[in-house]
Parts: sequence; structure tokens; C-alpha cells
Amino acid sequence: MNRKYESIIKHLNKRNIQGYYADTAEEAREIAVSLVAEGDLVSWGGSQTLDQTGIRKTLFEMEKEGKIAIIDPYGTADPAESIEARRKGLFSDVFFMSSNALTVDGELVNIDGTGNRVAALTFGPKKVVVVVGKNKLTESLDEGVKRVKREACPKNAVRLGRKTPCALTGNCCDCLSPTETICATTVLTRFSLTPGRVHVVLVDEDLGF
Repeated sequence: MNRKYESIIKHLNKRNIQGYYADTAEEAREIAVSLVAEGDLVSWGGSQTLDQTGIRKTLFEMEKEGKIAIIDPYGTADPAESIEARRKGLFSDVFFMSSNALTVDGELVNIDGTGNRVAALTFGPKKVVVVVGKNKLTESLDEGVKRVKREACPKNAVRLGRKTPCALTGNCCDCLSPTETICATTVLTRFSLTPGRVHVVLVDEDLGF
């Protein structure tokens, strides 16, 4: 672990957020899954990082073995069922997600559409595990917000098939589409009031958007 990563983890810890370092996606998966106890109810927010690290696959395998129970908000094509699963996910023991940006001072930056992901980060689940690739590191909150609008939101809009200006141009236009926008709520997390609740795994690889 280089000095920059070591400094970020120290800043996370000062903010009452438990920080971890992983050299690879595989190591990140091992750390993240180790934070789940047998019998836990587990859920997650939308995240390419969870798939790229194999975390979701491992969690499904644990469910098949009867070790945990899962609420999968994205396991149904029915919008009403998906929304209900997202609500139930807020009562999970462990909630997995990534962050759109992480500042070198240990602050998390997230922009959400539906809001279940940022809702879980701020309140609800007993434990939140955030897995973040090095490509999401920024020098400040302002740069973090710019990164999300420049990098994450346009790519996610394309991935989700949304008809937004950013999906066509690659640039955020602060659109107000009532059905298409994925930038409804911005959450900046600078501290966790509950010790041991939020865990951030910093990975020395490019992961997600």
C-alpha cells in the first residue's frame, strides 16, 4: 500500500468509517464478504463494481449454501416488485454498494436516481460495505461531484438505456426529465455517527464508473 492509499484510509478512520486496502478485485471480494456473518440478511444497490469483483456472485453462492438470505432489488423485471425490494433492502443487516467518488480526505460522493443506494448509506442497514476502485479517487468534494457528472452518470445512463442528454453527448446537462434522469439526489458523506457501520474497501484497480 502506497502512502496515498494509507493516508486515505487514515482519513476514513478519522471520519468513523472503517477503511481497508486491497491490491486486487479478488482481494477486495474476500475482504468485503468477510464482513458478512452467517444468518445475515444482505442486499445491495446498483453497482458494476460488485459484479466486476465477483461479490454478488459469491453472495448468491452463500445464499444457496443456506448461510445468508438475500434481498435482490434487481432480480425482477416488475418495477413495483423492484421498488418494494429496495424498500426492504433498507432493513438488511449488510448492504453492499460502490461510491461514485471518494476524496483523498475520505469523503464519499454519490448521485442517485431512485435513491435507495444513498438512503441505505445514510440510514437503515446495520452495516454498509462500500467497494471503491482507484479510478474514483478525487482531490476534493467539488472534483468528486464533477467526476460523477462527467464519468459515472453518462455511462450509467447509457447502460440503463435512459434517453437523457448525457447519454447522447457524454456531458451532464442537469436535465429535469421526470422519467429518465438518474441524477435526482446528491449525497456527500463526511462522517459516520455509528462506529463500525460504514466500511470502505479501496481497491488498487479501475472498477465501475
